[in-house]
Amino acid sequence: MIDSALNYLSNGSAITLLVLWSLSLYMIIVFWIFIYRFLSLKSSILTEKKSLEALTSRSSTLSPMSALSKCANGVTNKDILHACEINIIKDASVGISWMSIIASTAPFIGLFGTVVGILESFAKFSSHSKVGFSVIAPAISEALVATAAGIFVAIFAYTFHQILVRKVYELNTYIKAQAKILIAKG
Repeated sequence: MIDSALNYLSNGSAITLLVLWSLSLYMIIVFWIFIYRFLSLKSSILTEKKSLEALTSRSSTLSPMSALSKCANGVTNKDILHACEINIIKDASVGISWMSIIASTAPFIGLFGTVVGILESFAKFSSHSKVGFSVIAPAISEALVATAAGIFVAIFAYTFHQILVRKVYELNTYIKAQAKILIAKG
């Protein structure tokens, strides 16, 4: 397996290697954004959940650890709280659009690598007078590796994007609930 991968990389064209390098970079970015944002959102959700529980049970004030408390500075004006909600969610969703961009472009980058690989294979075969399927099939299968890599990256990017969008929604729910309680308490 490793020998065939090394053979593929050593025999690949510059475009194919560039495509695989780009997709590798995409994969690193996807995992970096996901891990960073997931841990950050998880921490924020836990803080806001505790703050909401404190607000609804024993305390009539917002927890000082809450992002809403830090933003509003004790003001319970509806417009101020709404502006804080928007700002908190904007900050929480930083980087998530990159996941969507990578999920949508990675398959096209892989497809580009496949098309170039197939074109190069056919250019090599043009000098032969007679070429059989046993010669064409390995060349085309090697070219399809780029498409497979693009789809592989897109699957992770799309899945992680959906997980992070759900976490932002969960955070938004806690923030809105706190703001509504604060407005109702006046």
